Amino acid sequence: MMKYHKNIVLSASVLAAVAIGLGAFGAHGLKKLISVESLAVFETGVTYQMYHALALLALGLSSVVSSKTIRIVFRFFVFGILFFSGSLYLLALKTAMPFSISFLGPVTPIGGCLLILGWARLAYGVIKNK
Repeated sequence: MMKYHKNIVLSASVLAAVAIGLGAFGAHGLKKLISVESLAVFETGVTYQMYHALALLALGLSSVVSSKTIRIVFRFFVFGILFFSGSLYLLALKTAMPFSISFLGPVTPIGGCLLILGWARLAYGVIKNK
């Protein structure tokens, strides 16, 4: 039987399921509550979350990437999803919020940088793998 990283596969599965749920919520529940532009921002968050959930699934099932690389990339991706997609979800809903969340604006690029670093670290780990 193939060795896999159970916690990473579990995390990927949960993140993918949440992305699908949020996508459905955006498509059906938010149309009347927020602008088209805000809905597009929300959908960007869902898209990036799903891409990275699928990447985590592949990573968790990988037997060719070192465990150290997998752990590091996992952290970059999870925090990147939380910062990037999470801030986009909240920023898209800012007109529906009873308080200001504009302070989250700088969080989005930090999350994007974490996602980029995750991909870069994966590439580095693959290059170093003998």
